[in-house]
Amino acid sequence: MKITFLGAAQTVTGSCYVIETGSSRFAVDCGMFQGNSAIEERNFQTDAYRPENLDFILLTHAHIDHSGLLPRMVKKGFKGSIYCTRPTAELASIMLEDSAHIQEMDHEWKSRHDKRRGASEVAGGEPLYETEDALATAKLLHPVNFDDTILPAPGVKVVFRHAGHILGAAFLELTVEEEGKSTRIVFSGDLGRPGALLLPDAEKPDTPDWLFVESTYGDRDHKGEDDTLEELAEAVNYSFSHHEKVIIPAFAVERTQEILYSLLILKKQNRLPEPMPIFVDSPLASKATRVFMNYADHLRTPEFTVEDFKATPDGLVRFTQSAQESQKLNTMEGPAIILSASGMCNAGRIRHHLKHNLWKEGVSIVFVGYQAMGTPGRKLVDGAKSLRLFGEDVAVAARIFTINGFSAHAGQSQLLEWIGSMARPGMNIALVHGEPKAQEILAGLIKDRFGITARIPEYLEEATIEGAVRTEIHMPSPSRAKPRVDWNFLAGELEQRVAQVRERLAHVDEIPWEEQTELRDRLVEIERELVLFLSQL
Repeated sequence: MKITFLGAAQTVTGSCYVIETGSSRFAVDCGMFQGNSAIEERNFQTDAYRPENLDFILLTHAHIDHSGLLPRMVKKGFKGSIYCTRPTAELASIMLEDSAHIQEMDHEWKSRHDKRRGASEVAGGEPLYETEDALATAKLLHPVNFDDTILPAPGVKVVFRHAGHILGAAFLELTVEEEGKSTRIVFSGDLGRPGALLLPDAEKPDTPDWLFVESTYGDRDHKGEDDTLEELAEAVNYSFSHHEKVIIPAFAVERTQEILYSLLILKKQNRLPEPMPIFVDSPLASKATRVFMNYADHLRTPEFTVEDFKATPDGLVRFTQSAQESQKLNTMEGPAIILSASGMCNAGRIRHHLKHNLWKEGVSIVFVGYQAMGTPGRKLVDGAKSLRLFGEDVAVAARIFTINGFSAHAGQSQLLEWIGSMARPGMNIALVHGEPKAQEILAGLIKDRFGITARIPEYLEEATIEGAVRTEIHMPSPSRAKPRVDWNFLAGELEQRVAQVRERLAHVDEIPWEEQTELRDRLVEIERELVLFLSQL
Protein backbone atom coordinates (compact mmCIF):
# COMPACT_ATOMS: atom_id res chain seq x y z
CA MET A 1 0.00 0.00 0.00
CA LYS A 2 1.09 3.59 -0.50
CA ILE A 3 0.77 6.39 2.07
CA THR A 4 1.01 10.03 1.02
CA PHE A 5 1.63 12.69 3.69
CA LEU A 6 -0.58 15.59 2.66
CA GLY A 7 -0.37 17.44 5.97
CA ALA A 8 0.94 17.46 9.55
CA ALA A 9 4.34 16.45 8.17
CA GLN A 10 6.95 18.50 10.06
CA THR A 11 4.13 20.84 11.07
CA VAL A 12 1.12 20.65 13.37
CA THR A 13 -1.64 21.64 10.97
CA GLY A 14 -3.40 20.16 7.95
CA SER A 15 -3.44 16.54 9.19
CA CYS A 16 -4.13 14.21 6.26
CA TYR A 17 -2.71 10.87 5.18
CA VAL A 18 -4.01 9.27 1.99
CA ILE A 19 -3.71 5.49 1.80
CA GLU A 20 -3.97 3.53 -1.44
CA THR A 21 -4.44 -0.23 -1.32
CA GLY A 22 -5.11 -2.72 -4.08
CA SER A 23 -8.87 -2.21 -3.71
CA SER A 24 -9.47 1.24 -2.19
CA ARG A 25 -8.18 4.76 -1.71
CA PHE A 26 -9.01 6.57 1.55
CA ALA A 27 -7.78 9.26 3.94
CA VAL A 28 -7.09 9.44 7.64
CA ASP A 29 -8.20 12.95 8.66
CA CYS A 30 -8.48 15.95 6.37
CA GLY A 31 -7.44 19.02 8.32
CA MET A 32 -7.10 22.69 7.51
CA PHE A 33 -3.69 24.33 7.36
CA GLN A 34 -3.37 27.24 9.78
CA GLY A 35 -0.54 29.75 9.92
CA ASN A 36 0.77 32.43 7.58
CA SER A 37 -0.58 33.07 4.08
CA ALA A 38 1.90 30.68 2.41
CA ILE A 39 0.90 27.80 4.70
CA GLU A 40 -2.83 28.53 4.35
CA GLU A 41 -2.53 28.63 0.55
CA ARG A 42 -2.13 24.84 0.74
CA ASN A 43 -5.83 24.63 1.65
CA PHE A 44 -6.71 25.60 -1.93
CA GLN A 45 -4.29 23.09 -3.50
CA THR A 46 -6.69 20.16 -3.58
CA ASP A 47 -5.40 18.38 -6.70
CA ALA A 48 -3.10 16.13 -4.68
CA TYR A 49 -6.05 14.91 -2.59
CA ARG A 50 -8.08 13.86 -5.67
CA PRO A 51 -11.23 14.05 -3.53
CA GLU A 52 -13.48 12.58 -6.21
CA ASN A 53 -11.38 9.38 -6.04
CA LEU A 54 -11.47 8.95 -2.25
CA ASP A 55 -13.70 6.01 -1.25
CA PHE A 56 -14.05 7.05 2.39
CA ILE A 57 -12.40 9.11 5.15
CA LEU A 58 -11.54 8.11 8.73
CA LEU A 59 -11.77 11.10 11.10
CA THR A 60 -9.90 10.85 14.43
CA HIS A 61 -11.52 13.91 16.05
CA ALA A 62 -13.29 17.19 15.37
CA HIS A 63 -10.51 19.77 15.72
CA ILE A 64 -10.24 21.93 12.60
CA ASP A 65 -6.61 20.98 11.96
CA HIS A 66 -7.93 17.42 11.48
CA SER A 67 -11.40 18.03 10.02
CA GLY A 68 -11.38 21.53 8.53
CA LEU A 69 -10.84 20.57 4.86
CA LEU A 70 -13.69 18.05 4.73
CA PRO A 71 -16.14 20.60 3.23
CA ARG A 72 -13.50 21.49 0.64
CA MET A 73 -13.27 17.81 -0.31
CA VAL A 74 -17.08 17.63 -0.65
CA LYS A 75 -17.07 20.83 -2.69
CA LYS A 76 -14.52 19.25 -5.05
CA GLY A 77 -16.32 15.95 -5.54
CA PHE A 78 -15.96 13.66 -2.51
CA LYS A 79 -19.15 11.62 -1.97
CA GLY A 80 -18.09 8.78 0.35
CA SER A 81 -18.70 8.13 4.04
CA ILE A 82 -16.76 9.90 6.80
CA TYR A 83 -16.37 7.46 9.71
CA CYS A 84 -15.93 8.88 13.21
CA THR A 85 -17.17 8.40 16.78
CA ARG A 86 -20.61 9.70 17.75
CA PRO A 87 -19.39 12.68 19.82
CA THR A 88 -17.01 13.62 16.99
CA ALA A 89 -19.90 13.57 14.50
CA GLU A 90 -21.89 16.05 16.62
CA LEU A 91 -18.93 18.32 17.29
CA ALA A 92 -17.69 18.24 13.69
CA SER A 93 -21.12 19.19 12.38
CA ILE A 94 -21.24 22.43 14.38
CA MET A 95 -17.53 23.20 14.00
CA LEU A 96 -17.50 22.84 10.22
CA GLU A 97 -20.59 25.01 9.82
CA ASP A 98 -18.90 27.64 11.99
CA SER A 99 -15.71 27.31 9.93
CA ALA A 100 -17.70 27.79 6.71
CA HIS A 101 -19.24 30.96 8.12
CA ILE A 102 -15.73 32.26 8.89
CA GLN A 103 -14.59 31.42 5.33
CA GLU A 104 -17.56 33.33 3.90
CA MET A 105 -17.02 36.35 6.17
CA ASP A 106 -13.28 36.47 5.44
CA HIS A 107 -13.95 36.30 1.71
CA GLU A 108 -16.56 39.07 1.96
CA TRP A 109 -14.14 41.24 3.95
CA LYS A 110 -11.34 40.68 1.41
CA SER A 111 -13.76 41.47 -1.42
CA ARG A 112 -14.75 44.80 0.14
CA HIS A 113 -11.11 45.58 0.90
CA ASP A 114 -10.03 44.91 -2.68
CA LYS A 115 -12.90 46.94 -4.12
CA ARG A 116 -11.92 49.88 -1.92
CA ARG A 117 -8.43 49.63 -3.44
CA GLY A 118 -9.92 49.58 -6.94
CA ALA A 119 -9.28 45.89 -7.63
CA SER A 120 -11.89 44.26 -9.86
CA GLU A 121 -11.92 40.90 -8.06
CA VAL A 122 -10.70 39.21 -4.89
CA ALA A 123 -7.22 37.74 -5.15
CA GLY A 124 -8.42 34.39 -3.71
CA GLY A 125 -11.30 34.15 -6.20
CA GLU A 126 -13.71 32.22 -3.96
CA PRO A 127 -14.14 31.13 -0.35
CA LEU A 128 -12.39 27.92 0.62
CA TYR A 129 -15.90 26.53 1.08
CA GLU A 130 -19.35 27.73 2.06
CA THR A 131 -22.11 26.81 4.51
CA GLU A 132 -23.87 24.57 1.99
CA ASP A 133 -20.64 22.55 1.66
CA ALA A 134 -20.42 22.14 5.45
CA LEU A 135 -24.07 21.04 5.64
CA ALA A 136 -23.48 18.53 2.84
CA THR A 137 -20.43 17.24 4.74
CA ALA A 138 -22.49 16.70 7.90
CA LYS A 139 -24.77 14.36 5.95
CA LEU A 140 -21.77 12.17 5.08
CA LEU A 141 -20.67 11.70 8.72
CA HIS A 142 -21.10 8.05 9.68
CA PRO A 143 -21.02 7.67 13.50
CA VAL A 144 -19.52 4.50 15.00
CA ASN A 145 -19.03 3.28 18.55
CA PHE A 146 -15.68 3.11 20.30
CA ASP A 147 -14.15 -0.39 20.13
CA ASP A 148 -16.53 -1.62 17.41
CA THR A 149 -14.86 -3.11 14.33
CA ILE A 150 -15.95 -1.61 11.01
CA LEU A 151 -15.23 -2.81 7.46
CA PRO A 152 -15.38 0.33 5.25
CA ALA A 153 -13.88 -1.44 2.20
CA PRO A 154 -12.78 -4.94 1.17
CA GLY A 155 -9.59 -5.84 3.00
CA VAL A 156 -9.75 -2.86 5.40
CA LYS A 157 -10.67 -3.29 9.07
CA VAL A 158 -10.80 -0.33 11.48
CA VAL A 159 -11.30 0.07 15.25
CA PHE A 160 -11.69 3.48 16.96
CA ARG A 161 -10.09 3.54 20.44
CA HIS A 162 -10.14 6.27 23.13
CA ALA A 163 -7.31 8.81 22.67
CA GLY A 164 -8.15 11.08 25.63
CA HIS A 165 -7.53 14.26 23.61
CA ILE A 166 -10.95 15.90 23.30
CA LEU A 167 -14.48 14.55 23.58
CA GLY A 168 -14.85 11.79 20.98
CA ALA A 169 -11.16 11.74 20.00
CA ALA A 170 -9.85 8.37 18.86
CA PHE A 171 -6.72 6.68 17.66
CA LEU A 172 -7.20 4.19 14.86
CA GLU A 173 -6.19 0.56 14.64
CA LEU A 174 -6.17 -0.48 10.97
CA THR A 175 -5.63 -3.90 9.49
CA VAL A 176 -5.13 -3.96 5.72
CA GLU A 177 -5.16 -7.23 3.76
CA GLU A 178 -3.46 -7.24 0.36
CA GLU A 179 -2.62 -10.30 -1.71
CA GLY A 180 -2.75 -12.54 1.32
CA LYS A 181 -0.50 -10.28 3.42
CA SER A 182 -1.70 -8.39 6.49
CA THR A 183 -0.39 -5.01 7.70
CA ARG A 184 -1.36 -3.57 11.11
CA ILE A 185 -1.19 0.22 11.42
CA VAL A 186 -1.94 2.57 14.32
CA PHE A 187 -2.65 6.25 13.65
CA SER A 188 -2.50 8.07 16.98
CA GLY A 189 -4.48 11.13 15.90
CA ASP A 190 -3.83 13.51 18.81
CA LEU A 191 -3.12 11.90 22.19
CA GLY A 192 -4.36 13.46 25.43
CA ARG A 193 -2.34 13.89 28.59
CA PRO A 194 -3.07 11.38 31.35
CA GLY A 195 -4.97 12.75 34.32
CA ALA A 196 -6.74 15.53 32.39
CA LEU A 197 -9.58 17.21 34.28
CA LEU A 198 -12.40 16.13 31.98
CA LEU A 199 -11.38 13.15 29.87
CA PRO A 200 -10.24 9.59 30.61
CA ASP A 201 -6.70 8.52 29.67
CA ALA A 202 -5.82 7.17 26.24
CA GLU A 203 -6.04 3.42 25.79
CA LYS A 204 -2.97 1.44 24.73
CA PRO A 205 -3.00 -0.69 21.57
CA ASP A 206 -1.24 -3.94 20.79
CA THR A 207 2.04 -3.72 18.87
CA PRO A 208 1.43 -2.74 15.21
CA ASP A 209 3.69 -3.09 12.19
CA TRP A 210 3.57 0.69 11.75
CA LEU A 211 2.89 3.42 14.29
CA PHE A 212 2.18 6.95 13.02
CA VAL A 213 2.31 9.02 16.20
CA GLU A 214 1.87 12.71 16.89
CA SER A 215 4.87 14.61 18.29
CA THR A 216 3.49 18.06 19.14
CA TYR A 217 5.28 18.19 22.50
CA GLY A 218 8.09 15.78 21.66
CA ASP A 219 10.62 18.22 23.11
CA ARG A 220 9.10 18.99 26.51
CA ASP A 221 6.72 18.07 29.31
CA HIS A 222 3.81 20.01 30.79
CA LYS A 223 3.53 21.43 34.27
CA GLY A 224 1.33 19.68 36.81
CA GLU A 225 -2.32 20.51 37.45
CA ASP A 226 -1.58 22.33 40.72
CA ASP A 227 0.92 24.64 39.00
CA THR A 228 -1.57 25.17 36.18
CA LEU A 229 -4.33 26.38 38.51
CA GLU A 230 -1.82 28.56 40.33
CA GLU A 231 -0.71 30.21 37.07
CA LEU A 232 -4.32 30.79 36.04
CA ALA A 233 -5.07 32.37 39.42
CA GLU A 234 -1.97 34.56 39.06
CA ALA A 235 -3.11 35.87 35.67
CA VAL A 236 -6.62 36.59 36.94
CA ASN A 237 -5.42 38.39 40.07
CA TYR A 238 -2.85 40.41 38.11
CA SER A 239 -5.53 41.93 35.88
CA PHE A 240 -8.06 42.26 38.69
CA SER A 241 -5.55 44.32 40.67
CA HIS A 242 -5.14 46.61 37.65
CA HIS A 243 -8.89 46.81 37.03
CA GLU A 244 -8.39 45.26 33.58
CA LYS A 245 -9.49 42.19 31.64
CA VAL A 246 -8.12 38.68 31.25
CA ILE A 247 -8.26 37.60 27.60
CA ILE A 248 -8.02 33.84 27.01
CA PRO A 249 -7.80 32.64 23.38
CA ALA A 250 -9.31 29.18 23.74
CA PHE A 251 -10.32 26.47 21.32
CA ALA A 252 -14.09 26.14 21.45
CA VAL A 253 -13.99 22.39 21.97
CA GLU A 254 -12.50 20.87 25.16
CA ARG A 255 -10.18 23.76 26.03
CA THR A 256 -13.00 26.20 26.79
CA GLN A 257 -14.82 23.59 28.86
CA GLU A 258 -11.66 22.69 30.81
CA ILE A 259 -10.89 26.36 31.51
CA LEU A 260 -14.44 26.91 32.76
CA TYR A 261 -14.15 23.89 35.01
CA SER A 262 -10.80 25.20 36.35
CA LEU A 263 -12.30 28.62 37.06
CA LEU A 264 -15.11 26.95 38.98
CA ILE A 265 -12.50 25.09 41.02
CA LEU A 266 -10.79 28.40 41.82
CA LYS A 267 -14.18 29.85 42.72
CA LYS A 268 -14.87 27.02 45.18
CA GLN A 269 -11.40 27.49 46.66
CA ASN A 270 -12.10 31.23 47.13
CA ARG A 271 -9.19 32.08 44.80
CA LEU A 272 -11.27 33.96 42.23
CA PRO A 273 -11.57 37.67 43.12
CA GLU A 274 -14.96 39.36 43.34
CA PRO A 275 -16.54 40.63 41.19
CA MET A 276 -14.88 38.85 38.24
CA PRO A 277 -17.51 37.80 35.69
CA ILE A 278 -16.60 35.20 33.06
CA PHE A 279 -17.75 35.60 29.46
CA VAL A 280 -17.66 32.79 26.92
CA ASP A 281 -17.65 34.87 23.75
CA SER A 282 -18.11 32.14 21.18
CA PRO A 283 -21.42 30.77 19.91
CA LEU A 284 -19.51 27.67 18.83
CA ALA A 285 -18.15 27.14 22.35
CA SER A 286 -21.67 27.45 23.75
CA LYS A 287 -22.92 24.78 21.34
CA ALA A 288 -19.91 22.57 22.02
CA THR A 289 -20.48 22.81 25.77
CA ARG A 290 -23.98 21.44 25.29
CA VAL A 291 -22.57 18.53 23.26
CA PHE A 292 -20.25 17.80 26.18
CA MET A 293 -23.33 17.61 28.40
CA ASN A 294 -24.99 15.17 26.01
CA TYR A 295 -22.02 12.84 26.44
CA ALA A 296 -21.40 13.23 30.15
CA ASP A 297 -20.84 9.48 30.36
CA HIS A 298 -17.67 9.96 28.24
CA LEU A 299 -16.21 12.42 30.77
CA ARG A 300 -14.08 11.85 33.81
CA THR A 301 -16.18 14.48 35.62
CA PRO A 302 -19.87 13.69 35.01
CA GLU A 303 -21.10 16.46 37.34
CA PHE A 304 -19.87 19.08 34.82
CA THR A 305 -23.07 20.74 33.48
CA VAL A 306 -24.18 23.96 31.82
CA GLU A 307 -26.70 24.36 34.64
CA ASP A 308 -23.83 24.50 37.15
CA PHE A 309 -22.35 27.47 35.32
CA LYS A 310 -25.63 29.34 35.06
CA ALA A 311 -26.41 28.70 38.71
CA THR A 312 -23.17 30.18 40.03
CA PRO A 313 -23.51 33.28 42.27
CA ASP A 314 -23.88 36.61 40.50
CA GLY A 315 -24.13 34.94 37.10
CA LEU A 316 -20.44 33.98 37.16
CA VAL A 317 -20.43 32.55 33.62
CA ARG A 318 -22.25 34.26 30.77
CA PHE A 319 -22.50 32.92 27.21
CA THR A 320 -22.57 35.71 24.61
CA GLN A 321 -24.16 34.98 21.25
CA SER A 322 -24.56 38.01 19.01
CA ALA A 323 -21.88 40.24 17.54
CA GLN A 324 -23.43 43.16 19.43
CA GLU A 325 -22.97 41.35 22.76
CA SER A 326 -19.38 40.64 21.83
CA GLN A 327 -18.70 44.28 20.93
CA LYS A 328 -20.07 45.45 24.28
CA LEU A 329 -17.36 43.48 26.06
CA ASN A 330 -14.76 45.82 24.57
CA THR A 331 -16.45 48.95 25.94
CA MET A 332 -17.40 47.42 29.29
CA GLU A 333 -15.58 48.92 32.26
CA GLY A 334 -14.03 46.87 35.00
CA PRO A 335 -12.25 43.53 35.31
CA ALA A 336 -13.61 40.43 33.59
CA ILE A 337 -12.45 37.14 32.07
CA ILE A 338 -13.16 36.68 28.36
CA LEU A 339 -12.74 33.30 26.68
CA SER A 340 -12.97 33.57 22.92
CA ALA A 341 -11.94 31.68 19.78
CA SER A 342 -9.85 31.02 17.87
CA GLY A 343 -7.24 29.45 20.10
CA MET A 344 -4.33 30.56 17.87
CA CYS A 345 -5.77 34.06 17.31
CA ASN A 346 -5.89 33.65 13.52
CA ALA A 347 -9.66 34.10 13.14
CA GLY A 348 -12.86 34.87 15.00
CA ARG A 349 -13.79 37.28 17.77
CA ILE A 350 -10.53 36.94 19.69
CA ARG A 351 -8.80 39.23 17.19
CA HIS A 352 -11.19 42.06 18.11
CA HIS A 353 -10.52 41.53 21.82
CA LEU A 354 -6.79 41.66 21.17
CA LYS A 355 -7.14 44.87 19.17
CA HIS A 356 -8.98 46.53 22.06
CA ASN A 357 -6.83 45.16 24.90
CA LEU A 358 -3.36 44.13 23.74
CA TRP A 359 -1.97 47.65 24.09
CA LYS A 360 -3.20 48.14 27.68
CA GLU A 361 -0.95 47.66 30.67
CA GLY A 362 -2.60 45.48 33.29
CA VAL A 363 -4.35 43.24 30.77
CA SER A 364 -3.49 39.52 30.81
CA ILE A 365 -3.40 37.51 27.60
CA VAL A 366 -3.43 33.87 28.66
CA PHE A 367 -2.46 31.17 26.16
CA VAL A 368 -3.69 27.74 27.17
CA GLY A 369 -2.97 25.73 24.02
CA TYR A 370 -0.40 25.07 21.34
CA GLN A 371 0.44 27.97 19.02
CA ALA A 372 1.52 26.87 15.54
CA MET A 373 4.34 28.57 13.64
CA GLY A 374 3.14 31.61 11.72
CA THR A 375 0.01 32.21 13.80
CA PRO A 376 -0.59 35.49 15.67
CA GLY A 377 -0.67 33.53 18.93
CA ARG A 378 2.80 32.11 18.28
CA LYS A 379 4.15 35.61 17.59
CA LEU A 380 2.85 36.83 20.96
CA VAL A 381 4.19 33.80 22.81
CA ASP A 382 7.59 34.36 21.15
CA GLY A 383 7.70 37.95 22.44
CA ALA A 384 6.45 40.12 19.58
CA LYS A 385 6.44 43.83 20.46
CA SER A 386 3.49 44.50 18.16
CA LEU A 387 0.87 42.52 16.28
CA ARG A 388 -0.76 43.29 12.94
CA LEU A 389 -4.55 43.29 13.39
CA PHE A 390 -7.05 44.50 10.79
CA GLY A 391 -4.35 46.40 8.89
CA GLU A 392 -3.00 48.14 12.01
CA ASP A 393 0.10 47.47 14.13
CA VAL A 394 -1.05 47.13 17.74
CA ALA A 395 1.60 47.52 20.44
CA VAL A 396 1.96 44.76 23.02
CA ALA A 397 1.76 46.19 26.54
CA ALA A 398 -0.37 43.43 28.07
CA ARG A 399 1.28 40.68 30.11
CA ILE A 400 1.52 37.40 28.18
CA PHE A 401 0.97 34.17 30.12
CA THR A 402 1.61 30.73 28.62
CA ILE A 403 0.07 27.87 30.61
CA ASN A 404 1.00 24.57 28.99
CA GLY A 405 -0.60 22.47 31.72
CA PHE A 406 -3.97 22.87 30.01
CA SER A 407 -2.72 21.25 26.84
CA ALA A 408 -4.91 18.52 25.39
CA HIS A 409 -1.72 16.91 24.01
CA ALA A 410 0.49 14.41 25.78
CA GLY A 411 3.88 15.76 26.83
CA GLN A 412 7.22 14.21 25.95
CA SER A 413 7.45 11.60 28.73
CA GLN A 414 3.76 10.73 28.29
CA LEU A 415 4.30 10.14 24.57
CA LEU A 416 7.28 7.94 25.35
CA GLU A 417 5.29 5.95 27.88
CA TRP A 418 2.48 5.37 25.35
CA ILE A 419 4.94 4.40 22.61
CA GLY A 420 6.83 2.18 25.03
CA SER A 421 3.67 0.22 25.84
CA MET A 422 3.82 -1.28 22.33
CA ALA A 423 7.44 -0.81 21.20
CA ARG A 424 8.94 -4.09 20.00
CA PRO A 425 11.85 -5.02 17.68
CA GLY A 426 10.79 -4.79 14.05
CA MET A 427 8.06 -2.19 14.67
CA ASN A 428 8.21 0.94 12.51
CA ILE A 429 7.55 4.45 13.88
CA ALA A 430 6.84 7.61 11.91
CA LEU A 431 6.59 10.94 13.74
CA VAL A 432 3.84 13.23 12.44
CA HIS A 433 1.97 16.32 13.68
CA GLY A 434 4.99 18.11 15.13
CA GLU A 435 7.58 20.74 14.30
CA PRO A 436 11.07 19.54 13.27
CA LYS A 437 12.85 20.44 16.52
CA ALA A 438 10.34 18.53 18.66
CA GLN A 439 10.41 15.58 16.27
CA GLU A 440 14.19 15.31 16.18
CA ILE A 441 14.41 15.33 19.98
CA LEU A 442 11.67 12.71 20.32
CA ALA A 443 13.24 10.55 17.60
CA GLY A 444 16.53 10.57 19.52
CA LEU A 445 14.83 9.46 22.72
CA ILE A 446 12.95 6.69 20.88
CA LYS A 447 16.25 5.43 19.46
CA ASP A 448 17.98 5.51 22.85
CA ARG A 449 15.12 3.95 24.78
CA PHE A 450 13.62 1.42 22.36
CA GLY A 451 16.30 0.91 19.73
CA ILE A 452 13.91 2.00 16.95
CA THR A 453 14.90 4.58 14.34
CA ALA A 454 11.84 6.76 13.90
CA ARG A 455 11.22 8.37 10.50
CA ILE A 456 10.15 11.99 10.13
CA PRO A 457 8.13 12.21 6.88
CA GLU A 458 8.13 15.35 4.75
CA TYR A 459 5.15 17.18 3.31
CA LEU A 460 3.97 15.40 0.11
CA GLU A 461 6.28 12.41 0.72
CA GLU A 462 5.00 9.04 -0.55
CA ALA A 463 5.92 5.78 1.17
CA THR A 464 5.12 2.26 -0.02
CA ILE A 465 4.86 -0.34 2.77
CA GLU A 466 4.19 -4.06 2.89
CA GLY A 467 3.72 -5.67 6.29
CA ALA A 468 6.53 -4.39 8.51
CA VAL A 469 8.71 -3.53 5.50
CA ARG A 470 9.06 -0.18 3.76
CA THR A 471 9.76 -0.98 0.11
CA GLU A 472 10.00 2.48 -1.42
CA ILE A 473 10.01 6.20 -0.56
CA HIS A 474 9.34 8.97 -3.05
CA MET A 475 10.46 12.37 -1.77
CA PRO A 476 8.67 15.48 -3.04
CA SER A 477 10.59 18.05 -5.05
CA PRO A 478 11.59 20.96 -2.77
CA SER A 479 10.06 23.44 -5.20
CA ARG A 480 6.67 21.74 -4.83
CA ALA A 481 6.68 21.19 -1.05
CA LYS A 482 8.22 24.54 -0.11
CA PRO A 483 8.52 26.89 -3.11
CA ARG A 484 11.67 28.98 -2.83
CA VAL A 485 11.26 32.67 -2.06
CA ASP A 486 13.16 34.72 -4.66
CA TRP A 487 14.61 37.33 -2.33
CA ASN A 488 17.01 38.69 -4.95
CA PHE A 489 14.11 39.50 -7.28
CA LEU A 490 12.12 41.17 -4.49
CA ALA A 491 15.14 43.20 -3.32
CA GLY A 492 15.80 44.26 -6.90
CA GLU A 493 12.20 45.41 -7.28
CA LEU A 494 12.51 47.44 -4.07
CA GLU A 495 15.73 49.07 -5.29
CA GLN A 496 14.00 50.07 -8.53
CA ARG A 497 11.14 51.66 -6.58
CA VAL A 498 13.59 53.61 -4.40
CA ALA A 499 15.36 54.86 -7.54
CA GLN A 500 12.02 55.96 -8.97
CA VAL A 501 11.22 57.82 -5.73
CA ARG A 502 14.53 59.70 -5.88
CA GLU A 503 13.98 60.54 -9.55
CA ARG A 504 10.50 61.93 -8.97
CA LEU A 505 11.50 63.85 -5.83
CA ALA A 506 13.57 66.09 -8.11
CA HIS A 507 10.26 67.59 -9.27
CA VAL A 508 8.35 67.42 -5.99
CA ASP A 509 8.41 71.23 -5.53
CA GLU A 510 5.99 71.48 -8.46
CA ILE A 511 3.33 69.81 -6.29
CA PRO A 512 1.24 72.02 -3.93
CA TRP A 513 2.56 72.08 -0.35
CA GLU A 514 -0.62 70.48 1.04
CA GLU A 515 -0.22 67.48 -1.26
CA GLN A 516 3.48 67.27 -0.40
CA THR A 517 2.65 66.85 3.30
CA GLU A 518 0.23 64.02 2.47
CA LEU A 519 2.90 62.28 0.37
CA ARG A 520 5.42 62.79 3.19
CA ASP A 521 3.07 61.12 5.69
CA ARG A 522 2.54 58.21 3.31
CA LEU A 523 6.31 57.76 2.84
CA VAL A 524 6.85 57.87 6.62
CA GLU A 525 4.23 55.13 6.97
CA ILE A 526 6.01 53.01 4.33
CA GLU A 527 9.34 53.59 6.06
CA ARG A 528 7.82 52.48 9.39
CA GLU A 529 6.64 49.27 7.72
CA LEU A 530 10.15 48.71 6.34
CA VAL A 531 11.72 49.19 9.79
CA LEU A 532 9.29 46.61 11.21
CA PHE A 533 10.18 44.23 8.37
CA LEU A 534 13.91 44.65 9.05
CA SER A 535 13.39 43.90 12.74
CA GLN A 536 11.93 40.52 11.77
CA LEU A 537 14.82 39.47 9.50
